[in-house]
Amino acid sequence: MNADPLKTKEKQYSELLDVKEKVGIANLGLMMNQVWYDDPRRLAFVLSRYKFVSKILSGKNKVAELGCGDAFGSRIVQQEVKELHVYDFDPIFIDDINSRQVDRWKLHAHLHDILLGGPLNEGPFDGIYSVDVMEHIEAEKEHVYVTNLKNSLTEQGVLIVGMPSLESQTYASTQSKIGHVNCKSGKDLKGTLEKDFHNVFLFSMNDEVVHTGFSPMAHYLFAVCCGKK
Repeated sequence: MNADPLKTKEKQYSELLDVKEKVGIANLGLMMNQVWYDDPRRLAFVLSRYKFVSKILSGKNKVAELGCGDAFGSRIVQQEVKELHVYDFDPIFIDDINSRQVDRWKLHAHLHDILLGGPLNEGPFDGIYSVDVMEHIEAEKEHVYVTNLKNSLTEQGVLIVGMPSLESQTYASTQSKIGHVNCKSGKDLKGTLEKDFHNVFLFSMNDEVVHTGFSPMAHYLFAVCCGKK
């Protein structure tokens, strides 16, 4: 006799079918779908960046992500904060986010160009993070990016900036390099952000591991900024 295809052999797995029936099978999102297809392990690296951000900003009331792309990893931050707004300047990503909304993890998604649109609407925010954005902004315009993010924070707010290191570009894929016009060394990233913040804490990252090691050997950099000037 064949097993009932609508039931699992172990009772605890029945919840899998319940969720499938209730909300369907989740889509990865426009950007992460391509990552999963071309370089599956990179998805683990990207999600680990969101995990780091989520723990740094844990307990914050109102948080924003600037440059969210398809916001697939943003749900990890949602687990740790009370309210999350996500922003991108490309309408294709905002449309993609809205097409995948579910009630339990409803995102406030906004179209916004940080270089042209000024500080983020819906602010000020207790925390802002911007992952894989600054390296796409020309050096002569980066002060606009940083200033507008700073002005979107409360007085005690925290800004987190993440970007590939300058040293990593020797090993980066062709696709990854597209649009990278402003990668920095750890020292340069820290110095740039110290123009606008009294405290900038630099972290190195290799694959999914975040540490305080020698930044010239880091593939990725995180700067945690607080104390607005």
